[in-house]
Amino acid sequence: MMTLNIPDLRGRLTPNRALSDLTWLRVGGPADYLFQPADVEDLCLFMRRLPQGVTVFPMGVGSNLIVRDGGLRAVVIRLGRGFNGIEIDGDHVTADAGLDLTFLRTIPGSIGGALRMNAGCYGSYTADHFVSAKAVTRAGEVVTLTADDLNFRYRQSDLSPGAVLIGATFAPPKGVAEELHARMEQQLAKRDESQPTKDRSAGSTFRNPAGFSSTGKADDVHDLKAWKVIDDAGMRGATVGGAQMSPKHSNFLINTGSATAHDLESLGEEVRKKVYASSGIRLEWEIKRVGEKLGDPVSQS
Repeated sequence: MMTLNIPDLRGRLTPNRALSDLTWLRVGGPADYLFQPADVEDLCLFMRRLPQGVTVFPMGVGSNLIVRDGGLRAVVIRLGRGFNGIEIDGDHVTADAGLDLTFLRTIPGSIGGALRMNAGCYGSYTADHFVSAKAVTRAGEVVTLTADDLNFRYRQSDLSPGAVLIGATFAPPKGVAEELHARMEQQLAKRDESQPTKDRSAGSTFRNPAGFSSTGKADDVHDLKAWKVIDDAGMRGATVGGAQMSPKHSNFLINTGSATAHDLESLGEEVRKKVYASSGIRLEWEIKRVGEKLGDPVSQS
């Protein structure tokens, strides 16, 4: 494992830090280092002084992530209390990247994660409300990003390697506070009724297949749902070790209590194989999978 000695940091730099307790699925090995910067200035200093050959992996709240059992040969950066501010200026809301999502009430995560994944639900996406974002580059500079820079797509966006999103400005639609609150409560109730919210999961496992529409729309429509093709392939409730495709919602991969990252990823790949054999559709992972499998050669830094 690499050895880092970066003076004058005010945040916390922890070597060989286990990541399993920082992800919703509760699996995975350690990162070489975990850095929790005190504020933007501290993050910039760290990035400037970090050797250029060291990989940086920004991590949100771990709600859409599998860290493999062999761990992550990188410095993981996780934003905390110094990045949870929010400002309102007229019709614009600026939220730091460590702040939990507000306008997408039913999706657990952080603003940074929502931007990276163009998170969305019930027909609304992060990109629909996006104005601009700020990030700290691998060189330690603060930059402003536009929608063109991020190039939002279905469950995707672009960001330069190692850059850390630190905040974003949105222009949410206006509404009556009481009506918005009632709508959020209805959406939460609908989610709890149809999804395994009490289980250890990382949300939707696979993206809805593109190009399948009953209405003759463009090729990027997603009328066909991933859960439907998983059901058709007979994989609802399927298990590998402690991993299971939820009986309640077959596009949710859950840790029943004893799963390893290998169990979870193996089950996901088995689902993809069976769906392709059944329908000819190649499901794409929505959950991000990072790190090394146990037994992989250990890289030297």
